Amino acid sequence: LSTKRESETVNITCRCDSRQGSCLSAHLSLSSEPVTMILRQFTARMAPQACVGVRNSLAAQRLLVEVARHNSDMAKFREVFSKAKHIAIITGSGVSAESGVPSFRGAKSYWRKWQVQDLATPEAFSRCPSRVWEFYHHRRELMLAKKPNAAHLAIAECEARLTRQGRSVVVITQNIDELHQRAGSKHVLEVHGNIFKTRCISCGDVKVNHHNPICAALEGKGSPEPDAIDANIPVEKLPRCEDGDCNGLLRPSVVWFGETLDSDVLTKVEKELDICDLCLVVGNSSIVYPAAMFGPQVASRGVPVAEFNMTTTPATSRFTFHFQGPCGTTLPPALAPHETEVI
Repeated sequence: LSTKRESETVNITCRCDSRQGSCLSAHLSLSSEPVTMILRQFTARMAPQACVGVRNSLAAQRLLVEVARHNSDMAKFREVFSKAKHIAIITGSGVSAESGVPSFRGAKSYWRKWQVQDLATPEAFSRCPSRVWEFYHHRRELMLAKKPNAAHLAIAECEARLTRQGRSVVVITQNIDELHQRAGSKHVLEVHGNIFKTRCISCGDVKVNHHNPICAALEGKGSPEPDAIDANIPVEKLPRCEDGDCNGLLRPSVVWFGETLDSDVLTKVEKELDICDLCLVVGNSSIVYPAAMFGPQVASRGVPVAEFNMTTTPATSRFTFHFQGPCGTTLPPALAPHETEVI
């Protein structure tokens, strides 16, 4: 794993036996001391565990399925759940997918003729802020029309109920759609930001903004069709900062490809992962870093981790439990009131 901090390069070398298979690794560009420190903590803990050493073969897949089958004991999970005081729930795009929110992968990774990875970058915004804002206007409209599903609601209800019992639930999400908050979750850490927040590129002011459209010039714009023509909105008519007399250009307050994660958010995540006595990894592919390291990091200190996902993942064998199927189906009974709870 190689990370860059200003002019210094920090290399963390995997010592796995390559004959056993490919190790889990990531490349992140880091520009701040706290983020580099946090990633060092993650990698120091995870380097030995991350080398799963399982080939991507049919035999490996059969092994993962067999491990998952043996770990799908809901009664045992419920017993662990009933005793947990600090629960961390890590959620990924699989949760939002059940609400109809498309991910950045596969056929849905295109907007017009561009891949999302080519639009969601600082460079793309610098070259053509109008096009990028059209894309995000389309995504904001799409997400505003979606509703929390059974998984979101189960998590929110669980948090409210356990809070009354003096227990805690934190949601650590990679999703930017705010569906957890709309379901009622209060303690949410957004690792990749929030599409309904803006950040001024001049003064740095961050504000919540649910206006639709976010500015008059974007009304009726943002069609995703391949033959749609760019609106080429003048930059002065794009969303502008209203903090005092700044009037700087606004951008979505999300983490773009090639950008660093918010060090303050990562510090809070680290604290939550350090104190949790039960961790759920929900709708997460376990391939996007650093979030892919969160669950295995918790498991490495002996804390039970339960994975809820449509399929097995590269991290499945590291976890105590695996429940396969739609999160909206598997999660509600898992988080329902336990018979020992005093409600």
